[in-house]
Amino acid sequence: MTSISREWLVRKTLMVTAMVVVVGLALVVFFMVKESLPAFRKAGPANLFSATWNPREGRYGMLVFLVGTLTTTAGGLLLGTPLALSLALFLTQVAPRRSRGLFSRAVEVLAGVPSIVLGWLGFTMLVPWIRSVTGSSGSGILAASIILAVMVVPTITAISRDALEAVPSSYAQASLALGATRWQTIFRVILPAARHGILAAVILGMGRAVGETMAVAMVIGPASVFPTSLTSPTHTLTTKILMEMGESTGVQRSSLFAMGLVLLFLAMALVVLVRRVSKARRYEGWVE
Repeated sequence: MTSISREWLVRKTLMVTAMVVVVGLALVVFFMVKESLPAFRKAGPANLFSATWNPREGRYGMLVFLVGTLTTTAGGLLLGTPLALSLALFLTQVAPRRSRGLFSRAVEVLAGVPSIVLGWLGFTMLVPWIRSVTGSSGSGILAASIILAVMVVPTITAISRDALEAVPSSYAQASLALGATRWQTIFRVILPAARHGILAAVILGMGRAVGETMAVAMVIGPASVFPTSLTSPTHTLTTKILMEMGESTGVQRSSLFAMGLVLLFLAMALVVLVRRVSKARRYEGWVE
């Protein structure tokens, strides 16, 4: 086989592999839309995006679960982002070279912990602790946010670390040469220069939090109502799908697929947002 034929074969193989991914994504979108259409036709968009979920009365509103998803995601990011960014700064700017490997491996191990394990720890340790402190059931937005914070830390830390390491060393050297202290250089030069990469890390962490199911289901508590406090039980889109998909039929089943379609569009929107942030980062690099 000549080198030209081998190159042609490799090129075609890679193209087929790429097409499998594209076709697979198209099939997922097609299947979700197909299964969701009966709910939009029979129940209607106004019903699906209302605040009442009661299939016996023909009410299939997902607004409560959408609010629960956004609330727990926001809580997880508010708790996890400062910790992850601090860890990334420690690994890139403060930690001695000999200990960086140890802390980096610890972050990687945390990323590999199964979500069911974190959910079980939250159910057996975190929920009882919140119950003893607040006098509530212990389940709710707070417990779910803490679990999600633990889960998004590795993602945000790894990508933020790459963004911080990508900042040219000449930036820090110039800042120090002008008389700035080490901490002034970190907070006024390095962090602003890496802001687009850090923002992309937070957005990807958000995608990780939005789609989490098992861990959140174990600590958020089963309640199809708006949360009135951080410790009141509620549901998210993913947990509601998990709880009712096995026994659902007809329009109720289609409504659950509509919830999945909303989650799919949320994930796509986050990917598009990451792409825009990345393009803005490259554009600023060209201008500089």
